[in-house]
Amino acid sequence: MTSIAQQVAQFLTWSPTKINQFRQTLLAWYDQEGRQLPWRVDQEPYHIMISELMLQQTQVQTVIPYYQNFLAKFPTVDDLAAATETDLLNAWSGLGYYSRARNLQKAAQQIVNDYQGQWPQTAVELQNLAGIGPYTASAIASIAFNEPVAAIDGNAFRVFARLLEIDLDITKPKSRLVFQEVGNRLIDPKRPGEFNQAIMDLGSSYMTAKNPDSAHSPIREFNQSWQNGTELNYPVRTKKAKPVPIDYYGLAIHSPAGWLFEKRPEKGMLAHLWMFPLIKVEALDDVSGDSALEQLAVVFAERSGLELNFQPTELKPVTHTFTHQKWQITIVTAELKTAENLEFFPGQWVPQDKIAELPMPTVQAKLNQRLFK
Repeated sequence: MTSIAQQVAQFLTWSPTKINQFRQTLLAWYDQEGRQLPWRVDQEPYHIMISELMLQQTQVQTVIPYYQNFLAKFPTVDDLAAATETDLLNAWSGLGYYSRARNLQKAAQQIVNDYQGQWPQTAVELQNLAGIGPYTASAIASIAFNEPVAAIDGNAFRVFARLLEIDLDITKPKSRLVFQEVGNRLIDPKRPGEFNQAIMDLGSSYMTAKNPDSAHSPIREFNQSWQNGTELNYPVRTKKAKPVPIDYYGLAIHSPAGWLFEKRPEKGMLAHLWMFPLIKVEALDDVSGDSALEQLAVVFAERSGLELNFQPTELKPVTHTFTHQKWQITIVTAELKTAENLEFFPGQWVPQDKIAELPMPTVQAKLNQRLFK
């Protein structure tokens, strides 16, 4: 079996002189053209951690206002550690992947309680914090603490794969080890943080996944795949499975007290966030009734103890795609027949003008817009 070192040697054949030339060329470009981003103003590990967790699965321009608002609400790691769940989720609302926010707070609590406010300073130690994987740990360690360790994310995979025509499947764990070692050998030991950020900027500008502009790239003379006309072959990856479609009814239940919301379970998708009650369409398959609305009334009564009068609507279904699932939600409106058993239902009646104050996922915001527009 080929070792990691042997695979690295197979792809990285540059001399020490060429590696130094690459570093100098890349960093000279970065000094002139690097993106001006709010988390690059300083090298505070707290700021870097927040930005990196927000940037997972989210575009830079989307993150900027969330980052600024988040820091305004929780300016220090102590503030974040002490935040209430409601304040935390409200500050994150709209970014999705809410486990990131919870892990961010857990990491802050670890720093305050377990590390007495002193940050771990190496990539290895930083991975002991909640939600901090190899990439985020390397980004924090290199930028905040000057550790010469490469931060391997999607941009770095693409840049290094194209530079050296690395034909390893980047979805494989062993491949990540090869890319990590390649990056560690290329990284500038004097400016590791700027090197990692330059690779990120290069991957988001000249060396994009589609329609790259390698002919004008500052490091085109080092780009083997561009010179060989093969750059769109890299990086190599196994195709992701398509999201599984799931159809729901979203129950918009109204009473004089407002609209009924329920809190999602502690574990699973959208944990702890507030939504209209959802019922899978397939749950009606074995329920008697002359119409879907009658079947819904039966299913919801069994689940909640509440009896409803449903009204048909003509609202277009709401579609929302997650990483592994694609939801289509048909909104149905209803009113309570009686207040009996209401005290036993673990929901909350919310006046329409207070709905925006609830921590809720993006998919619920779409339902609100469709219903109340």
